[in-house]
Amino acid sequence: MQRKAYVSGTAALLAALLAGCTGGSGGGSPTDDANPGDAGTAVATAQPGKYRTLPEPCAAVGHDTLDALLPGARQITDPAQREKAYRGEAALTYDTDRKVGCHWKVESATATDRLSVDFERVVSYDNAVSDDDQAGKLFQEAETAADLPEPSGTGTAPGTPTASPSQSGPASDGATPSGSPTGSPTASPSGSASGSDSAAGPPAGAGPAELQPRTLPGLGDEAYLDDQLSTSGSTAEPRTVTVVFRTSNVIVTIQYEEQPTATGTAPDSKEMQDRARNLASQLADALGG
Repeated sequence: MQRKAYVSGTAALLAALLAGCTGGSGGGSPTDDANPGDAGTAVATAQPGKYRTLPEPCAAVGHDTLDALLPGARQITDPAQREKAYRGEAALTYDTDRKVGCHWKVESATATDRLSVDFERVVSYDNAVSDDDQAGKLFQEAETAADLPEPSGTGTAPGTPTASPSQSGPASDGATPSGSPTGSPTASPSGSASGSDSAAGPPAGAGPAELQPRTLPGLGDEAYLDDQLSTSGSTAEPRTVTVVFRTSNVIVTIQYEEQPTATGTAPDSKEMQDRARNLASQLADALGG
């Protein structure tokens, strides 16, 4: 009887051990399956952006381009003052690897011109969102805030009743020079010919549909242009043309403003847009975008 009890106890112990092994094997399977899944999530971390640094902003715009954008610079007789005007003023920044900018202001007998160029390198702190995607999100927020007219093929864009030129896309871009002109530096900076044309169209004050605020195909990964004429009664009317484009994880913002000295005149919209787009194309090429 004693031996039988011993054998029975041994059998019970073996059964318990076998059950334990079986339970461990079954219970370990989900854990083992979970680990590769976790590892797979880590491997799927979004890729960093193309750019790790930013250009020196005040050196990003050459003298010839500044002559086109700021015609008064060539009229400065003092060499030191002229060089200072070309040099511009760097924007205050605390991290030159993330955001830099430069500003220029030149006065002439006919107008005061201002130019600013800002570069922002976007970094995503979410492993599931790439730097490019985060930059794209910020760009879209800026474009939405600009409140561009809705592209339409039915002639609903402001400024003209015709349908096809108002289409925001290649047709629109085809109607406007692609920025290759040098900005007509010999033209009057406060072209009064645009006065009646500029005052007519909402919201930017540019009459033809191809000069309205719009997206710009072919510039970086995505781009848009805004054109605003500030009407202030009897005083001269300043115009501000803004071009924003994104190349990978870098967003570039160009703001070009001209205020004529003569009361009741307005700067030429096409001329200013051509100059700003020409500069944007140069900067995109320099970035490799």
